[in-house]
Amino acid sequence: MDTSLTPEQDGVRRALRALLDSRCGPGELRAALDTPTGHDPALWAALGRLGLPGLALPEAYGGVGCSVTELALACEETGRVLAPSPLTATAVLAAPLVAALGTPAQRADLLPRLASGALTAALVVDGPALATALALTGGNGGDWAGGGRAGGVQARRGGDGWRLYGQAGQTLDGHSAGLLVVAARTGGYTRPRTLLFLVPGDAPGVVRARQTTVDATRPQGRVHLRDVGAQLLGEEGAEVTGALGETGDRAAAVLACEAVGAADRALERTVEHVGRREQFGRPIGSFQAVKHRLADVYVEVQAARSAAYHAAWAAAHGERTGGLALAQALQALRTAAGEAIQFHGGLGFTWEHEAHLYFKRAAGDELLLGPVHRLRAHAAGSARLLEAPGTREVRV
Repeated sequence: MDTSLTPEQDGVRRALRALLDSRCGPGELRAALDTPTGHDPALWAALGRLGLPGLALPEAYGGVGCSVTELALACEETGRVLAPSPLTATAVLAAPLVAALGTPAQRADLLPRLASGALTAALVVDGPALATALALTGGNGGDWAGGGRAGGVQARRGGDGWRLYGQAGQTLDGHSAGLLVVAARTGGYTRPRTLLFLVPGDAPGVVRARQTTVDATRPQGRVHLRDVGAQLLGEEGAEVTGALGETGDRAAAVLACEAVGAADRALERTVEHVGRREQFGRPIGSFQAVKHRLADVYVEVQAARSAAYHAAWAAAHGERTGGLALAQALQALRTAAGEAIQFHGGLGFTWEHEAHLYFKRAAGDELLLGPVHRLRAHAAGSARLLEAPGTREVRV
């Protein structure tokens, strides 16, 4: 693995950072969070012109044709500023599923609009089940879709096609996305299976509302489906759980880089603060105890960056290490954000400072995608690290 960036990768990062620095200051961020969607439409349009939504989509469908590695590096920049946009829901979760499972007609219809940013999308899975659906904290072959019970969605086939019933809460951008990719159970008790369906956000019978969340920079919504007509994504015999697992690993690599960007920015702002704030006639950053604590955070962030970069590289080469990298990145973000809160404590309550937003991002991501110990446990189980010596199959 070569960790140096290619000229194209470096160019994408530089252009994106310049755009985000000009449009994602603390004032712009807070203004976007107060809108009904929780996004800045002007920022999303600018990201679309830059090609970010279609960065990892094929050129044949209007994408840029890069790999997941470039998307992960770009999301490290969006993570630095907690950019308020539907990028994660659209480009990281929904669009790869359409590309992997969609019929030629569905791809030709949807992917160009997703790649340009003209259409946003959301993967409708009940929030507590998202990590399971993406095979990040366990196998996704069970009844995580709910079957219409306990917040899930049920699908039934009638004379006029498929109909969906049920609800899903804590859905990333579920309240505002133009396209819903809905995971639903069908087959009853005898032959249960999970399928994915395409539903326009404004379809009759769809009722949506934004929810209050820990992390306002990742807006979430509750989606009610009341006898809603739906189009099956792909063919009926498609391997949905396998596609979700592959998408989950790539998403984990991308979100690990995003978390590293956020952790690095939280540490950067903390270092700036301790260099300015004085106590006993000298900056507190000159005290040895402060130096040691921030040095520990720096080491943890750099280790997480190495793991995230490797996961992004591995995802582009057919290997799966995203879950473990995501666990390490979320841990680093939690540490960096927690120390930021501590060292900014002399300011009083930090509501007027963005430090609390990074702390909430750390907490919100772990609630949605973790927790960290389950990510690590599943990665260890998948690698069979916890089996007794002599029981693992040795392949030469």
